[in-house]
Amino acid sequence: MHRVFLCSFTKELSIYLTKGQKANTITKLMRRTPGRIFMKKREYFMEKKPARAVALLPIGVFLVLYLGLGCLFEYGLKIEMGFYNIPIVVAFLAAILVACLQNRALSFDEKLEVMAKGVGDKNIMTMILIFLAAGVFVGVVGRSSAESVAYFMLAHIPARFAVAVLFVVSCFVSTAMGTSCGTITLIVPIAVAVAKASGFHLALCIGSVMGGAMFGDNLSFISDTTIAACSTQGCEMKDKFRTNFRIALPAALVTLALIIVFSLKSDIGAVEISEYHLLQTVPYLLVLIGGVAGVNVFLVLLTGIFSGAIIMLATGAVHPTELLGNMGSGASGMFETIMVTILVSAMCGLIREYGGFEALLGFIRRIFHGNKGGQLGIGLLVGAMDIATANNTVAIVMAGPIAKQMSEEYGITGKKSASLLDTFSCIFQGIIPYGAQMLLAISAVSELGETLTAFQIIPFLFYPFLLLISSLVFIFLVPERKAAGH
Repeated sequence: MHRVFLCSFTKELSIYLTKGQKANTITKLMRRTPGRIFMKKREYFMEKKPARAVALLPIGVFLVLYLGLGCLFEYGLKIEMGFYNIPIVVAFLAAILVACLQNRALSFDEKLEVMAKGVGDKNIMTMILIFLAAGVFVGVVGRSSAESVAYFMLAHIPARFAVAVLFVVSCFVSTAMGTSCGTITLIVPIAVAVAKASGFHLALCIGSVMGGAMFGDNLSFISDTTIAACSTQGCEMKDKFRTNFRIALPAALVTLALIIVFSLKSDIGAVEISEYHLLQTVPYLLVLIGGVAGVNVFLVLLTGIFSGAIIMLATGAVHPTELLGNMGSGASGMFETIMVTILVSAMCGLIREYGGFEALLGFIRRIFHGNKGGQLGIGLLVGAMDIATANNTVAIVMAGPIAKQMSEEYGITGKKSASLLDTFSCIFQGIIPYGAQMLLAISAVSELGETLTAFQIIPFLFYPFLLLISSLVFIFLVPERKAAGH
């Protein structure tokens, strides 16, 4: 009877405890009398937070301020890049204020302790340090390295396949740099030049660049989405990469095939090639190889920073003082992302304490069942967050804690939940017409004297749509392997 009761109790606890915690709990309980076990069970369930849907109100406030005002500015008032004129930090501060006004059972000092506990998590600190190191790396290597890759490939591949080259280059650059927006900023001017010189459809060229940019954003070891996904799910980047690669590669190969088919149907001319410096691509290659090999991410980034600094100084690309300034600018470019991470962690701590996560999980449990249903639930959860925020990093940071609980309850490995978070956020971010990637591409095209709308580009966004199909195949047809890397 003793053991039957214990098994029943530990089963109930399984959705709240990790494997290690569960094992420790069982060991301790086995040493107690049945009476003591009952008391322990009572203590555990008294700690369980009651589900309160009202605890999710801060998220609603954020969405109204950020998404509502963004749509008003962008589409109502016709302000250029209006969606990104809304200060996201201010929107989160307002949401935290609402969260602090809730849960009258806690004093303000106790709420500060709850927020501090959420912000002080080891994963959050790791995320912040990696963000800073990645920013310094991008600041060191600069833009010329990425342009060199593009022009090198265009110079050695027939003009007929120029658009395919743009896609492959965008894949490489975004994977190496860890930023889809940076890749679009660098490669779109080249894509416009290719379209003008060769006669390829401009929307096809831009859509190919955007697809390649999202490929690397999803896979790169220094992408803030990868960092956020791995940190929130507690998995190694190399394990997440391998899981992710199995999803992304089929989508990328089919995309490449479609681009070639469209290219063969086009009447084209010659493509002009600018000067390039292959030596400057070495830091990118070192980071890429080191990341794939599973080397510690901090060591990989330091290798990239030092090799990049030496090469840039040796080739005369920058002066020492300019290099230091670029390092500072690169790190500064991550400050908003870091601040958002801190604020979201604080807000999620308050929401969790008041029972918001339990309410959301209860809703998810009623809709999604089993391991595969849980995987789809994680994907749609982060997708909804991305549609609302138009920022895939923010979407992952917000959905991450809930996804972690879901992965434990539905038996999903950490590497798979991290992969789903990153993949689905990139799918939606790459498609929505008000996303930063789309707006940057349209703006860059406009600055070069051409006109293009989001709805002209969307039909040529082959990669995000194919990535969605590949993800669904991966969820429903590929079995879950519970091994190392959980």
